[in-house]
Amino acid sequence: MSGQKITAAAIQMSSTPEKAENFETAELLIREAASAGADLVALPELWSCHGLEKAYRPNAEGIPGPTTDFLVGLARELGVWVLGGSILESEVGEVGGARAGGERLFNTSTFFNPSGEMVAVYRKIHLFDVKAQDRDYKESELIAPGREVVTAKAGVATIGLSVCYDLRFPELYRLLALRGAGILAVPAAFTLQTGKDHWELLLRARAVENQVYVIAPAQWGQKADGRWTYGRSMIVDPWGTVLSTCPDRDGYALASLDLDYLDRLRMDFPALANRQPEAYN
Repeated sequence: MSGQKITAAAIQMSSTPEKAENFETAELLIREAASAGADLVALPELWSCHGLEKAYRPNAEGIPGPTTDFLVGLARELGVWVLGGSILESEVGEVGGARAGGERLFNTSTFFNPSGEMVAVYRKIHLFDVKAQDRDYKESELIAPGREVVTAKAGVATIGLSVCYDLRFPELYRLLALRGAGILAVPAAFTLQTGKDHWELLLRARAVENQVYVIAPAQWGQKADGRWTYGRSMIVDPWGTVLSTCPDRDGYALASLDLDYLDRLRMDFPALANRQPEAYN
């Protein structure tokens, strides 16, 4: 991190149901991104176990737990901010009016500073209960919705946390922007069908309407249950320009986030300041 600039990496993986295998891939990519100059490294949704629903509950864990300990170690060793994508969280009891650790889990994103401290925990609010690719998805059968909007400081910046399907709900991102977020994190596992038509469109829209940078690490490729995820991890600037995109492979998108540019844009083009909330009631 240099002055008002942050170099960010959006990591792309094709995770499997095997946690050890995913840890190995994630560590390799985090180290590569840090060596390439990344100050902030972001993993995709369910990076530690993905693609086979029967494996989800056995691989769920508490927070803190083995997976967050793994990320703490990397953040501290490499001196980088780490967005832990999301993992399946159990053993948390009552959180924001929803209960997990019994019948349902949480889809939970964590954020770590370069000292290895866990500075934010966000539980996915909007759950993927849809029909896509002629398949019914019922995330709510396993996952309980979170109830808290979460931002965290990342040096000179404020980052707003979200996960995947949250991307379709602009009210969440407006709240994050109004709470000071200049960067939005969207770790995801978009389906191939929805991703090819909506992924970039929605990421750019959230960036433009909130005048923020968007970091979107994603799952890609065919999964153990046969379904396909879209990939195309990317970083978008506040004007809606795609700064970097990852091709269809394990890897990462890397870009510099200029926070001075963000401040100038908001000053010259004050869309957020021009809101008329008294008329919205």
